Amino acid sequence: MTSPCFARLQLDDNLQLMQSGSVMRKVKSRNWKKQRYFKLQEDCMTIWYKSKKTGNTKSTFSISDIETVREGHQSEILQSIADEFEPELCFTIVFYGRRANLDLVASTAEEAQCWIQGLEKLVETVRNMDQKEILDQWIADWFQKADKNRDGRMNFKEVQDLLKMMNVDMNEQHANRLFQMADKSESGTLEGDEFVMFYKALTQRDEVLKIFQDFSKDGKKLTLLEFVDFLRQEQLEVENTEEFAMDLIARHEPSETAKKLHALSIDGFLIYLCSAEGSIFSVSHEPLFQDMTQPLCHYFISSSHNTYLMEDQLRGQSSVEGYIRALKRGCRCVEVDTWDGPNGEPIVYHGHTFTSKIFFKDVISAINKYAFRVSDYPVILSLENHCGVDQQDTMAQHLKSILGDKLLTGTLDGRIPVQLPSPEKLQGKIIVKGKKIGRLQDSSGEQAEDSYMGEISEEEDGGEGDEDKKRSKKSKDRLSQELSDCIIYCKSVAFESFKHARTNYKPYEMSSFTEYKARKLVREPGNEFVRHNACHLTRVYPTGLRTDSSNYNPQDMWNVGCQMVALNFQTAGVEMDLNDGLFQQNRRSGYILKPSFMRHVESNFNPDQPQNTEGFSPVSLSIQVISAQQLPKVENSKEGSIVDPLVRVEIFGVSIDQSKQETKYIDNNGFNPIWNETLQFKIHVPELALVRFVVEDYDKTTRNDFIGQYTLPFKSVKSGYRHVHLLSKDGTKIPPATLFVFIRITDTSNPVQEAEG
Repeated sequence: MTSPCFARLQLDDNLQLMQSGSVMRKVKSRNWKKQRYFKLQEDCMTIWYKSKKTGNTKSTFSISDIETVREGHQSEILQSIADEFEPELCFTIVFYGRRANLDLVASTAEEAQCWIQGLEKLVETVRNMDQKEILDQWIADWFQKADKNRDGRMNFKEVQDLLKMMNVDMNEQHANRLFQMADKSESGTLEGDEFVMFYKALTQRDEVLKIFQDFSKDGKKLTLLEFVDFLRQEQLEVENTEEFAMDLIARHEPSETAKKLHALSIDGFLIYLCSAEGSIFSVSHEPLFQDMTQPLCHYFISSSHNTYLMEDQLRGQSSVEGYIRALKRGCRCVEVDTWDGPNGEPIVYHGHTFTSKIFFKDVISAINKYAFRVSDYPVILSLENHCGVDQQDTMAQHLKSILGDKLLTGTLDGRIPVQLPSPEKLQGKIIVKGKKIGRLQDSSGEQAEDSYMGEISEEEDGGEGDEDKKRSKKSKDRLSQELSDCIIYCKSVAFESFKHARTNYKPYEMSSFTEYKARKLVREPGNEFVRHNACHLTRVYPTGLRTDSSNYNPQDMWNVGCQMVALNFQTAGVEMDLNDGLFQQNRRSGYILKPSFMRHVESNFNPDQPQNTEGFSPVSLSIQVISAQQLPKVENSKEGSIVDPLVRVEIFGVSIDQSKQETKYIDNNGFNPIWNETLQFKIHVPELALVRFVVEDYDKTTRNDFIGQYTLPFKSVKSGYRHVHLLSKDGTKIPPATLFVFIRITDTSNPVQEAEG
């Protein structure tokens, strides 16, 4: 069965060479370079490679796993062997998520070009696939997997094995009935279109058909007016609904005949429901839709901690890839931990540990290259500076020479600011955050204070007992004037109290807190922290005791308006799901405007008593979990085992809103389980709430296994019948795994209820 992707491609010389295979060196380090045989499979969607010596197939990966291909010495590993292999022979395959890059050296420059161009063409083809092509591709992938003897047809035994692979537990009679129905040629095997027919019978969505028939008079199509009724009544699409319906039909209806009649078939209806417009995440929140002209302190800013680490902070590898990955995820505040290095060159690593070391100048070069690939809004370099004066001077020189005009070296208008500038005004700028000698001078040259003596390390406000003592023993060091001059809008100062900050802090002065210290401040009576964050930036970072690079819950810090809530981006889990969920809106710009009640110094908002806030208006959220589609197998599960899925919905927000509820589990069905269960929640501060859908494989003896999740801001949730497109633990897409839900949100003015949900 031909891959639809493959069918669309012209099989050029590059792809033909890739299909005949190449021996290339896979490089893991300067000392680990081994020959592997790489081959593009006939489906043009899979690459497998095997050891040259043993002949064992080592691994396969899909074209859809590849984010990009870098040419030449564009990774640390390939740079380390630059003296051995010309750049023309080298290339790097970069994958989505946290999977390690694949560094390769071809035998000739022509061979390297052939693979680079061929892969780029395939990646582009996959990226441009529409909803129908993705589904067709999925069908073709299953056919490849199940057609064990590679004869291009499937017998009933192969079909039964396929059902197990697909998480379907179906009795033999029912499977046989579907098989016979699809075997139009009566050959005892399914091929091509027959397999597609079998798959469509298998995946028929009865729950969608019922909704379709409720609105369709003849049960075969939705007329334009019937579709408009559905959009208005169920999906609550009220603006220009007729135009919207016409546009959806034009884009999603596969039948040309139906299209001409402005009608929607069941296939078109399902394609619409699976598209971005049928998703639970509001398409109107995908582009830049927020006001970007307010002071920096009025935004939540996507922030990373120990950005240079790829793993844990005791023995993990330091790498510029950490910066590239964070910036490509929309991160706008990265941490650079600098120490005196060899030959006068500052290095970046997690001090006093066994983590590997990288040069400061290489980190700044990577930031220079990737800072504005995903977002135009400013990047903040949080300097954790442990260098002596000489190497601080070197740091300042590298910042200026490498970043050039991107580096902010003075206030925007030459005046001392009365408030922080906006992300809009700072587009394309890199702002250094750290200690500073004296205060900002205006262009008239106001006298600076004496040179700074004391701790120059940024994360000094530990609040961790022993850590503080250790730091106080450190030699007092001078701050270099040249580096100090690079600090403009983010001058780090030690925090004493909110009262002290209110009377002494300049708008460009800010403090950093460990999660422990921040939690103590959150617990202080009243809403001082909220008010402080209305006019000053705050950075919160994980305690140094988290040697495994685990994360804390960022929601508690967002609830009081902390802007830079720094997380270990390298560590997957619920905390990074929340971060990804919050920052997926507003064009993934890394800046999210805080709610209006958190943006003024006289705010009376208190996350512990939200009912006293002006404009307080709680809502109730009803989620009917209808069904799931084509859930993936659990990693490392026993062969032949089929998942028993359950769905949990979790609400994150102010403490009164924290809540979770789950459905019952369905035995042995990861393919098309149906729940039809309704979960109810009451949300008191919708502006701060996040909704997380989690699917797990129920296990009565041990902890449930994770299958997939999706997190989004409550304010981005669309009403009506919606698909939730699930993501892996790593935050990458796992199509076509989805949940199908029905959402209703109603304003409520009931008294505050203490009960969950």
